[in-house]
Amino acid sequence: MAKILAIDDDKDILTLIRNILQRDHHLVSIEHQAECLTIDNVQGYDLILLDVMMPNMDGFTFCKKIRSFVDCPILFLTAKSEEEDIVQGLMNGGDDYITKPFGVQVLSARVNAHLRREHRDRTGSKQTISGFTFDFDSKEVWFAEEKLLLTKNEYKICEFLARHKGRVFTREEIYDEVYGLDGNALHSTITEFIRAIRKKCKACNEIPIKTVWGVGYKWE
Repeated sequence: MAKILAIDDDKDILTLIRNILQRDHHLVSIEHQAECLTIDNVQGYDLILLDVMMPNMDGFTFCKKIRSFVDCPILFLTAKSEEEDIVQGLMNGGDDYITKPFGVQVLSARVNAHLRREHRDRTGSKQTISGFTFDFDSKEVWFAEEKLLLTKNEYKICEFLARHKGRVFTREEIYDEVYGLDGNALHSTITEFIRAIRKKCKACNEIPIKTVWGVGYKWE
């Protein structure tokens, strides 16, 4: 059983979400006003479902506000399907998105898939790769005394590539590692994540992720 927070201004949608996920024996809390929630209100959950189109404070803005304080998966609920909108949400710290209207099986499957990935065993160790120290338990990356302020998905990409240092992965292979085979995000988000990672690493005068033109990316 997982603790899940659903935030949507449509109370009928919230009722539907709660009924679906309670069938899977999850404990579901619902809120219909994001702007009224404090950081304390969103901590302690295993997953957050967050509507994009809400009055006063939209889901993208709220995600950006809370992302550095919560490390659980955040899934957007959205009627938007434009690539630019989707990329914006994922770059602001979202883990995935579910398109409205959604079916019972889709919501249940996607939520449970993210929960399964989240509960993979942690290594509980540290390792330095190419000068970058990975804390696999806290999911942090350090270079010298500087901590890289990575989003959750940026960290996943760094860890995946660093653990397989020197091996080239296609954008699709990296996507499958980050989102799983049931992911619904766009492959182009991987390019955006890597661009953001490089920018953050450049502040340390290092760019460990190299492009292998026509193939993919590798950690050197």
